[in-house]
Amino acid sequence: MSRTITQKRAAFRALHTTGCFMLPNPWDVGSAGYLASLGFQALATTSSGYAWSRGHADNHVTREAVLAHLREMVAATALPVNADFENGFGADAAAVGESVGLAVETGVAGLSIEDSTGAADGSLFPLDVAVARIAAARRAIDVRGGDTLLVGRAENFFTGKPDIDDVLVRLRTYADAGADCLYAPGIKTREHIEAVVRAVAPKPVNVLVSAPSEFTLQDLAAMGVRRVSVGGALARAAWAGAMRAAQALVQGRFDGFADAASGAQLNALFGEGRDR
Repeated sequence: MSRTITQKRAAFRALHTTGCFMLPNPWDVGSAGYLASLGFQALATTSSGYAWSRGHADNHVTREAVLAHLREMVAATALPVNADFENGFGADAAAVGESVGLAVETGVAGLSIEDSTGAADGSLFPLDVAVARIAAARRAIDVRGGDTLLVGRAENFFTGKPDIDDVLVRLRTYADAGADCLYAPGIKTREHIEAVVRAVAPKPVNVLVSAPSEFTLQDLAAMGVRRVSVGGALARAAWAGAMRAAQALVQGRFDGFADAASGAQLNALFGEGRDR
């Protein structure tokens, strides 16, 4: 079933109004097609998964390459796509606004903007600068119709600065500046998750689960979480299987292929799914 960009964006926004949905992160067209075949309602890109597929470290892919990837992922399935748009590919608000405008034109249904500077020390933008960047992203979206969902991210726990009080201040301020959904990747405890949900209510919250967790999707829903993404975890799982098989080959063994997917199954999947 094909859907227009407008229809995809409307469907994506509707998912954020009630309940809690899983937002898995494919890293290429093939993984997107497989996830779509399982019945997920939306997908999100992963900057790390895509970077690794191109032979780069996370956050070391050019804006032009990421925009091309977003266009490809939007066209891959009938599902809405949320873009992991890193820190907006610009240090100042004007640059972020320009980049966000280009991202919106790819057809994504949502996009996230991080407050990390990308520096080796893991520093975050000062709050006033970070807020100006979110506001610029909001204006860039609104100029183009306003139906692309804006996600504001507080990167404290990802950058070695696990200060929940600062996270709460940042997310509240990003919500006030126009973010539609809020996200603090790296928070893991019930106390922190519930604190974030309360701080920005009634706006929806995304929680990242990229490793085995004590919580189920139902548990997170009960905490008030609206959506759950997995970041680069699926890509890492795929890499783990390939690495194990390759390491066995180095040792002259072929047992690394024991759990490999069936070629016939994959051909059937993509043979039927070319027009999704």
